Amino acid sequence: MTGGPLAVYYGAAAGWERLARYDRVVLQPGSYPAEELGRLRRYGTQPLGHLSLSEDHGPPAPWHRHDRNPDWGGRYVHVGHPGWMQHVVDQARAMMAGGFGGLFLNSLNVELTFPEDLPHVLTLIAAVREEARPDYLLANRGFALLSRLADLVDGVLFESFSVAWVASGYAPWPPATLEAHARIAERLLGFDLDLYALDYCDDEGLAEFARRRARRFGLHSFVSDRALTRL
Repeated sequence: MTGGPLAVYYGAAAGWERLARYDRVVLQPGSYPAEELGRLRRYGTQPLGHLSLSEDHGPPAPWHRHDRNPDWGGRYVHVGHPGWMQHVVDQARAMMAGGFGGLFLNSLNVELTFPEDLPHVLTLIAAVREEARPDYLLANRGFALLSRLADLVDGVLFESFSVAWVASGYAPWPPATLEAHARIAERLLGFDLDLYALDYCDDEGLAEFARRRARRFGLHSFVSDRALTRL
């Protein structure tokens, strides 16, 4: 098991003391001023800024597709649109200048929605890598790109590794899905990457199931609510 404890926290300002319990913490840009991010870094915690590569929550823009992500509400984008490419690179540059110690690359799994955008996602990751170098890049999933992605990032987070968010709350994935995720986790172990699992739940028994299963596959586990407001 490589890397160290990671938190993903999108809630209101938690205070650096609580965040400093982790080696790395993913935060939303704009939630913490540069001086607080600097304090975290001085105490040995690496703050990573959230950066979406295929969805946009901003105002209408020429790179938007018609559809939205039904789970999170963001507008899908044409990843290869030059305006979107520049927008993401500008965001990455601003986050690094604002005190972040690296970036969390989200919404990489376009093979499930717009597979034709996969080459553009890889190009965009490479551009962001140049902005962040030599600091830390953590990818959320991105398994369809893994053989190339592993040369561009420092770690991979497996979101919803063991537990699914369903209409009635939270539940373990069905056995077939758990087995599929296990095969992916075993493949991840073949790369020189820090490996993390993120699961959502509100029950300690389910949380322990997620933690235990992550450890079994060599992944550092972080468990929170779906809105990521719990440390």
